[in-house]
Amino acid sequence: MNRINPDKLLLSKWTAVQPEQKERHFIVSKVIRSDGETIIACELEAVINKKVYEMDWQQLKDDNRWIMGWK
Repeated sequence: MNRINPDKLLLSKWTAVQPEQKERHFIVSKVIRSDGETIIACELEAVINKKVYEMDWQQLKDDNRWIMGWK
């Protein structure tokens, strides 16, 4: 399980364990917060083509899908 500090999530770099459409490296381009300032989601931007995906930030903890940093 990847340990994530929510305060350092923005602009963090991630590598997909199983890349799809040659999209392997991602950067967190936006952090989406609720009214109480709790993080509820994030936007990942693929480095290769700038495509943006919104996802639950907790999914980044799954080390079977994501590796912290660019590998």
